[in-house]
Amino acid sequence: MKKFSTSLYGYNKKEVSKFVSDVANKYETMLNNLKNRDNEIKKLTEQVEYYKNLEGSFNKALYVAEDTSKQMRKFARDESANIINEAKRNASRIINDALLKSEKIEEESQRLKMSVNRMKKRLRQTLEEELAIIDDIDDIDY
Repeated sequence: MKKFSTSLYGYNKKEVSKFVSDVANKYETMLNNLKNRDNEIKKLTEQVEYYKNLEGSFNKALYVAEDTSKQMRKFARDESANIINEAKRNASRIINDALLKSEKIEEESQRLKMSVNRMKKRLRQTLEEELAIIDDIDDIDY
């Protein structure tokens, strides 16, 4: 607390005026500081709110990205299972087709063998008949 000196009519007017002026200046400075701080607090509060909203947006985006990632992994698993099943079906079909072709080839081979054997028999029979004719020519008297 400030002590003032006294004069004839009470306290020293210069000292009191200087003190009041100092108090007013300090009060004004403090008031300006408070206003500046209030403005800064308001600005920082707005920034915090902005960042909270941004955080919420990031969280939503992250959730959507995670969900999309899960869906993509599930789709990829399902697609790979479908591809594998399709490949198995194709492999079975190819094997069955190959077996059918091999059976047809075997049947054709057997048919050709039989045909060759018949041809050999006919050729042998024809040759034997021709040889018999040749033998008969020798028996003819001229």
